[in-house]
Order: sequence, then structure tokens, then C-alpha cells
Amino acid sequence: MSEPGAAGQVTPALAGVRVLDIATFIAAPFAATVMADFGADVIKIEVPGEGDPLRRFGTPVDGGDTLVWLSEARNKRYVTLDLRTPEGAAIFLRLVAQADVVMENFRPGTLEKWGLGYERLAEVNPKLVLLRVSAYGQTGPFREKPGFARVAHGFGGLSHLAGMADGPPVVPGSTSLADYISGLWGVNGVLMALRVAERTGLGQVVDIGLYESIFRLLDELAPAYARFGEVRGRMGADVPHVVPHGHWRTQDGKWVALACSSDKIFERLARLMGRPDLVRPDQYQRGEQRLAGREVINGLIADWVGALPLDEVLARCDAAGVPCGHIMDIADIFEHPQYAARGNLQTVQDARAGEVVVPAAMPRLSATPAQLHHLGGALGEHTAQVLGELLGMGPEELSMLAGKDVI
Repeated sequence: MSEPGAAGQVTPALAGVRVLDIATFIAAPFAATVMADFGADVIKIEVPGEGDPLRRFGTPVDGGDTLVWLSEARNKRYVTLDLRTPEGAAIFLRLVAQADVVMENFRPGTLEKWGLGYERLAEVNPKLVLLRVSAYGQTGPFREKPGFARVAHGFGGLSHLAGMADGPPVVPGSTSLADYISGLWGVNGVLMALRVAERTGLGQVVDIGLYESIFRLLDELAPAYARFGEVRGRMGADVPHVVPHGHWRTQDGKWVALACSSDKIFERLARLMGRPDLVRPDQYQRGEQRLAGREVINGLIADWVGALPLDEVLARCDAAGVPCGHIMDIADIFEHPQYAARGNLQTVQDARAGEVVVPAAMPRLSATPAQLHHLGGALGEHTAQVLGELLGMGPEELSMLAGKDVI
């Protein structure tokens, strides 16, 4: 059942929440985008004449900006305001008084240098939630060091695990992975803090270091080292505690991911391969036996998968109840019926760039789903609208501020 709104429309999940996004690039702005997808009024504040560097990051398109900007800065209102000027800071504080959340990812101390630290913001709005994302967090000896996602992957322990055993550490998927994950942690923290603010009337700071977002996802690495001194190294497509669990190449040059996370699943695979002898008690029936026989088992699976085309491998595994999937590139994704059925790719007509396809919002809510209203907009597109609507500024005052490069 949907929650009714005006004219019978669904009221978005975050309707009534106002977010001031003063951050740059991906991490905190992605958190703001997730909230905007679900109905928060997100006001993107950028430096006049410059804008967020994300506008120039990625593949440029006709009409200005890049595909990254169009996709990741969507559903916001775009305002220019120079917080480094006294006039800009004063206007920002007036906006803070009417906001629920501020999101930033400058180096620690930057807001304080501008006279806009959390203590000052809380004086204006005690219920305010401030999301602060930085490379190493707001405390500690590295707090002032700069860093991006690639650095966070290394410092957080992920890059050390990525790559083949005898090769160098490699990029663990997207070079921006830590940014996106930090954005998701940021949304999580902000929503919890908003719940507390509703209950107590007091806001708080959500403090996230990019490296921490990565480190928190490394399963048992920390307890295993603390207890046994174990330092896990690179294992390519393998994992340390489950065999078989990896990637194999098919006869037609495609790749599949296959995972046997239990004795029962391995038994299904062994019978599917025509090798029921592999699950005899004296062979590889139990997990610890398979760990010891990793190379033998991986080789047998490589031979079996390599003798069959992709579709046949997938069909046989599906029929046998063995988890197996095609390792797809983006062209495969665009053609796959599962992506189509779930609406994971959304086509939007943008006034500046024409037709653009972007990933649909996540997560999927049954009663108050996300809505995609528009892609990332032009620099300062809504400055007059927002400052007029929220602060009552007229054309004369706006013109004066523009003349002084405040907006």
C-alpha cells in the first residue's frame, strides 16, 4: 500500500528533510544524492564560477559537465555561494537555520577556518546533523592528510588483497569504491542521527574516514591477525576458507563465478561434473579436505567449465542448484533480461545532454519508492529560486551579491 500525498501521489520517504550539500567529488555528495532520490530537498552549494570539480570528472557531454555529474548529482537544486566570504558565510548560516542536514568532505579544520564549524552551526540550529567525510576522519595523527578513494583502499587494507598471489596489488574494482561506500555509511549515520534529533531535539556530527569505510568490510581480517598473527595475502579469485569459490573460463571465452559454500553444494557440483567420487569420505567431502586440495579441485573445475560454452555451464548449474553466474561487462548488463525486469537502467531525457542512461536508485522500497526527477543540473541553476524561496531575497539583492562574486 502506498502512502498517499497531494493529488493522490505517493509522498516520498524523505519528504520534508532538507539537506545542504557543500561537499565536492563523490563521497558526501553521493550520500546527498541517495537522500535526494528518496525525496529529500537537497540544495547543492558550489563555488561561483568554478563549481564542484566532479562536473569535469569523467566523460564530457554536449551541454557541459560530464556523464558522472549527470548521474551522480541528480535530483538536487544547484546554488552558487562562496562560503569563504563573510557575506556567503552569513547567507549559509541563514540556510542552515532552515535545514536538517549539512554534508561536507573538506579536509578537517576547513569549516572551522571559515567560522562554520559544528559549534557555530549548532548555535543557529541545535537539531542540525553534520556529515563530515574525510580521508582519515576528524581525529588522529593523519586527520589533516589529503586522500582519495585509491589511497583509502590501500590504507584500509583492501588493495593488499586485490590481485594475483604473485603479482602487485591492483585496483579493487572501481577506483571510487571507497567514496561510494562512505556515502552509504554516511546515509546510514545521517538517518540514525535524524531519528535521535526527532527524539531529543539535538543534532550531532557523523564522522567518517574513507579508509574506515573499507576497513569495516574486511570480514575476519582483524580478529584473525589479533589471535593468530595471520596476514592474509592476495589470492586472485580464490578466498581463504571456501573451496571451490572462484572464477573459471568457458569454452567460448566467457567467464563464470562459481561458489560452493557448503558440503551439500559441492556434492551437487561433483555429481554434475560426473565425479561423485570426489565426495567420498576419504576425498573432498568436507570443507577442510577441499581446502587442502584446492589446486586439484580448481583444476578439475577448470577442465569441466572449459569444455562447455557459457550458456551450457549456466543451465547445468541452475538445474543442479549450484550457484553460478556470468561475469558480465557493461554490454552484457545492458542486454540482460534480469536488469530489464528490475528496471536497473533508467533512461532520462536531459535538457542539456539529450538521452542519458543511468543506474536506478537503491534500495527498492515497496510503498515509497525513489523517483528520478532530473539529472545533474547547471551551475547555479536554482540560486535565485532557493535564496528567494527560503530567504526572501529579491532581484536587487541577488544582483548585488552576484556583483561581489558571493553567488
